[in-house]
Amino acid sequence: MIRQFQTPDTEQVMQIWLSGNEDAHPFIPQEYWRSHFAEVQEQLLQAEVSVYETDGNIQGFIGITDGYLAGIFVDRSCRSCGIGKQLLEYAKRTHDTLTLGVYQKNTRAMDFYRREGFSVLSETIDEATGEGEYTMIWTRDRNDT
Repeated sequence: MIRQFQTPDTEQVMQIWLSGNEDAHPFIPQEYWRSHFAEVQEQLLQAEVSVYETDGNIQGFIGITDGYLAGIFVDRSCRSCGIGKQLLEYAKRTHDTLTLGVYQKNTRAMDFYRREGFSVLSETIDEATGEGEYTMIWTRDRNDT
C-alpha cells in the first residue's frame, strides 16, 4: 500500500536511501552519501514523501519537492518487483510535470525513467561529485487521465 510518509518512518526510509545510493552509485565513494545523511534526513521532513508499505515494513519511497523528483528508492530485497513503478505512477497522478537529475553512469535508473516516459532535458556535470548528470522531464499527455 502507498501512503504518506510519517515521522516514525524516518529511520526505515533513511536506511533505504543510504543503501540505495550506495548500491546504485558504485562510482561515487560511500563516504559522500554518509556525509549527506543528516542533510537529507532534514530535507525529507520538508518534502512530499510517499512510502510503499507491506505488513508494517517500508519497502520503498518517493520524494518530491516542487515537482522535482528527488528520488525513488526501493529496499534491495524488493527491487525489480514493480514497487518503483507503482510509486512513480502514484506521483504522476498528482503532478502534471516532473523533473529529476540522474547520473549518466546509473544506466539502470536511466532505462527505468525512459521506459516511464521521461526524456533528457539537459546534461551537466555535478560539481559535488564530478560525475555527468542528466536532467530529465516527464509531462502529462493531455490524453492521460
